[in-house]
Amino acid sequence: MIYEIAELYIKPEAHAAFQAGVAEATPLFQRAKGCVSMRLTRCIERVDTYHLVVGWQTLENHTVDFRESADFQAWRGLVGACFAQPPKVEHFETVVAGFGA
Repeated sequence: MIYEIAELYIKPEAHAAFQAGVAEATPLFQRAKGCVSMRLTRCIERVDTYHLVVGWQTLENHTVDFRESADFQAWRGLVGACFAQPPKVEHFETVVAGFGA
């Protein structure tokens, strides 16, 4: 499994709209080919910073299947206006799993 971790920088006045947009977008991720999980976390020290963590079966499920879909455009339409700057997106794989992983 591959984890997409998107660091998202949100305008201070847009937190409620952003969180509502992510909640509304959940079905877009649920039906995406190869998407197995999705969660949004917010940084405690930098409250305008969020991490969207999405589990994908393969890298291509994110970079090709989802990114080239109409659902990706819908996702960006729901949250794009809330971004203070472009997201930073990276992909990770688990190399050691501890407990509760």
